[in-house]
Amino acid sequence: MKLTTAIVTLFRNILDSTPVAIQSDVTCLVGKNESGKTAFLHALYRLNPARPNVSFSIPEQYPAWREKLDRHSGIDLEAITPVSCHFTLEERDLEMLAAKFGQNVVQTSDISVERPYSGQWSIAAPVDEPQAVVNFIASIDIPSPHNAFLSHLKSFDAVRAAAAQIVASAPEDPAAKDASDKITKSLALLLGQATLSEAVAKALEPLVPKFFYYDVYSTLPARVNIRKLLESDPSKLNDDDLTALSLLRLAATDDDYLLNPDYERRKRELENVANALTSDVLKYWSQNPELRVQIDISQENIRNPQGQVEAVLDELKFRMWDERHWLSLPFDLHSTGFRWFFSFLAAFSQYEFTETPVIILLDEPALGLHARAQKDFLRFIDERLSPRHQVIHTTHSPFMVQPGKLERVRLVEDRGREFGAVVSTQILSKDPDTLFPLQGALGYDLVQHLFISPNNLVVEGTSDYTYLSVISDFLEANSRVHLDPRWSIVPVGGADLIPTFVALLGVHLDLTVLVDSRKAGLQRLSQLAQEGYLSGKRIIAVGEVIGRKFADIEDVFTQGDYLSLYNQAFSKSIAQSDLSGTDPIVSKIARHEGIESFDHGRPADILLRHRDVILPKLTAESLSRFEKLFQKLNDTLPSAA
Repeated sequence: MKLTTAIVTLFRNILDSTPVAIQSDVTCLVGKNESGKTAFLHALYRLNPARPNVSFSIPEQYPAWREKLDRHSGIDLEAITPVSCHFTLEERDLEMLAAKFGQNVVQTSDISVERPYSGQWSIAAPVDEPQAVVNFIASIDIPSPHNAFLSHLKSFDAVRAAAAQIVASAPEDPAAKDASDKITKSLALLLGQATLSEAVAKALEPLVPKFFYYDVYSTLPARVNIRKLLESDPSKLNDDDLTALSLLRLAATDDDYLLNPDYERRKRELENVANALTSDVLKYWSQNPELRVQIDISQENIRNPQGQVEAVLDELKFRMWDERHWLSLPFDLHSTGFRWFFSFLAAFSQYEFTETPVIILLDEPALGLHARAQKDFLRFIDERLSPRHQVIHTTHSPFMVQPGKLERVRLVEDRGREFGAVVSTQILSKDPDTLFPLQGALGYDLVQHLFISPNNLVVEGTSDYTYLSVISDFLEANSRVHLDPRWSIVPVGGADLIPTFVALLGVHLDLTVLVDSRKAGLQRLSQLAQEGYLSGKRIIAVGEVIGRKFADIEDVFTQGDYLSLYNQAFSKSIAQSDLSGTDPIVSKIARHEGIESFDHGRPADILLRHRDVILPKLTAESLSRFEKLFQKLNDTLPSAA
């Protein structure tokens, strides 16, 4: 099953996160320090932890400024549910339920799982008991006339009563007793003493994903006492020791390999593990491709004062051989970033191929890594983690945000004691510190594109970027005119910045500029064209495409199509008949609303997030206008001139 939404309530600095949409692959929580990102992950972790050393604790996790007040108000804090999640059942899950309870018993593929502070979780899946009874009756063979007692039954309580009634109606008839026994035994096998809802919940329990939490502090020790670790209760171990235990399990399925006195047998197993880890490290660690993992076990006899051997100390030791410098160093003398990356590989190895579904929670991953290494780790997430496991990670690093995948981003802000931490799917915030990682990621992506792309399409802002890229992809999928793939779309952050951008870089780069049809901007760009900064043929005004003197990118949509996006973005219900004038539609809407302007990015964000629903509903006229625009832009490519 897949996690679709999560709600965290009254947990640390989160009062009510409201439903947070979770991506099917990777979700990225962005926010500054102490904003609530870690609190959100910790609450999720405790829904169904993969490791046994965590639980809920009201003194440690209930909002401190609320605890005394709520207790005095008579609230049962143990009954408060700090984490509630919704999951979607996958095809194999539904097949398992159908095999046990029959077809169409679970009414929906969406189920909810929650765990209160008291610790006992609950699973809710709407069930159709009359249908389950029909399936049950069809699965058992009861001859006439006894099967008449089972017709038209709607509940399993009624089935139990019918079994007793069959015997009571013919106490001397062995066939009646056999029929009653068959019903009773089959019912016990299906439900036991539980209700149908309880039985379905129990069947779903092993399908609920476990949550594996990993943070920057969970690092592998340089040396591990093997016997002590293998003999310890896992619930008593800290995260570092559990990471080491994961590596021991990777080293051998049988503990005898690790403690075997035969050096050759032990060494061969350790070399196999070292080779596997080295392969992983080198594939996703571009900083130094000449490292090799070395693992060894030392054995030392512990003697008493009389010189007798009391115990054998077995230690697993990790070193890294550096071919570049021809030396090896103990694991704990390497950089913090490398130790974290290597430790995560060891910890994750326990869950990578397990049949138990696992959701990976990464708290500030790759924090100690160089920007290039952070990019490597993002590649590791996309290639190794997300194909098999959902990943939710936090960050405040711009290099851990993927500009081309902003639908993965959720902003986290702490808005004080009144509101607590808030998690938003809308990339909107007045706090510059919260937005900085996104701004940094977009800025870095912009610079990268400028210096690697020979064909740059300069647009005003991110909303232009969204409209062009999303609709072009849709048209291409339908074999219609779309943007040439050679284009690199470059949003520069505002109409006023376009002439400055062209003046600075137009001489050095091949540029085509798409601008709103406004007199001042066009005049400045035309002057730059006359001065040789770019060709006049490479200035495309939106108004040229749709035959209007003044037009913005939003006017390429029909008025009805854009109003639909606007109404969804701002929860409005403006009709076309409410608007008047011949100026651009954004001006018409602002005038109708009695405001100077509105955030043009929000309707674009609606299109980005709900493109699968919205795009097929766009009018033929809107799509035809975009085709005309794309053709005009493609014609400005040097090879097409």
